[in-house]
Amino acid sequence: MSYPGYPPTGYPPFPGYPPAGQESSFPTPGQYPYPSGFPPMGGGAYPPVPSGGYPGAGGYPAPGGYPAPGGYPGAPQPGGAPSYPGVPPGQGFGAPPDGAGFSGYPQPPAQSYGGGPAQVPLPGGFPGGQIPSQYPGGQPLYPSQPAAMTQGTQGTIRPAANFDAMRDAEVLRKAMKGFGTDEQAIVDVVANRSNDQRQKIKAAFKTMYGKDLIKDLKSELSGNMEELILALFMPTTYYDAWSLRNAMKGAGTQERVLIEILCTRTNQEIREIVRCYQSEFGRDLEKDIRSDTSGHFERLLVSMCQGNRDENQNVNHQMAQEDAQRLYQAGEGRLGTDESCFNMILATRSFPQLKATMEAYSRMANRDLLSSVGREFSGNVESGLKTILQCALNRPAFFAERLYCSMKGAGTDDSTLVRIVVTRSEIDLVQIKQMFNQMYQKTLGTMIAGDTSGDYRRLLLAIVGQ
Repeated sequence: MSYPGYPPTGYPPFPGYPPAGQESSFPTPGQYPYPSGFPPMGGGAYPPVPSGGYPGAGGYPAPGGYPAPGGYPGAPQPGGAPSYPGVPPGQGFGAPPDGAGFSGYPQPPAQSYGGGPAQVPLPGGFPGGQIPSQYPGGQPLYPSQPAAMTQGTQGTIRPAANFDAMRDAEVLRKAMKGFGTDEQAIVDVVANRSNDQRQKIKAAFKTMYGKDLIKDLKSELSGNMEELILALFMPTTYYDAWSLRNAMKGAGTQERVLIEILCTRTNQEIREIVRCYQSEFGRDLEKDIRSDTSGHFERLLVSMCQGNRDENQNVNHQMAQEDAQRLYQAGEGRLGTDESCFNMILATRSFPQLKATMEAYSRMANRDLLSSVGREFSGNVESGLKTILQCALNRPAFFAERLYCSMKGAGTDDSTLVRIVVTRSEIDLVQIKQMFNQMYQKTLGTMIAGDTSGDYRRLLLAIVGQ
């Protein structure tokens, strides 16, 4: 059974990384040469406060700026939403079969941010971590993944043919030797090798020169370029574990990082992250989450940490109908919200199953589940639940939106930009670029080029294949 706006082929197999056959690619415990403090905690997600405070006494713009009261920045105006492959003209993706439109997303109330910490905007540019589910006019911000994009996944970085780790190590050594650094030579190597190949270059460098490649690179580079290069040389599982540790270390917690990693990875990836976190940092990830978060958000992340989501790709339409009914009764159909029901269904069902549940919910309630979650929840738990639903609908669109938010407005959330470009470069960055273009009418490369500079820009553009 297929529904308008939804591809009949279903969701693609979980992309999963590291690539098949490299499931345990991070080295044995204790072998990571990265200092625990990389990058300096001062280089966090927020741009520095301009002297004299933020413009407008009561305004406190997030790094990417708030959506304008009349709409969503960069989005087409009502009636001008982009068309997606396979969708009849005039019909939004995910619209229920009877054609009933969804109301626009609720605008955040006017707030002054001089009060409690609960109102501090999160990275991503939406107050309280809220993400609108629709453009003004009812076009869902997260279209279902077009059928043309469901045939496998595609990264912009592929393993290099005729790979020679010792030759690459020699090139890097020459690039760093003597006065100055030949950044272009470094860019040419790291942007055209897979993560597994970079690990082999690192090992060859130590064998040939008795020196640590990472320490040499750190001494030659600085700022965003340093963070990007070091991220590329971290084994993928270690980079996720390191990002989670960094998000919870010190004062404050970067909740968006926890959501982005724990709510989008596969079971196998999450289990390997948990093991790596324990072996490399000597800490229990679940305990750290419990001590750094609270309430329903804490419960959702603890559920994600288990890595026990059903990954059966077959959809049970009867269960989807029942789950849609239960979610309606737990939220829109009652006074108050039964949060545990949402947590149970969204934390355990497979992504294809959740997609079917969202379709059933749209038909039954005449509104989409994303907007219902927006009405029933707020803050970090709302962001977490929406991230799961967005990944069920269209994972590349979720990451495209996160990249857009990292660069829009004044300042750039470089840590988010680096993390997504690096972690998705061998998985689905090609699809993310396609969705970015459709959602914002500009290419990812154009936006990166306008928001970054120097060797940092050159390396990012080389990775995204611009």
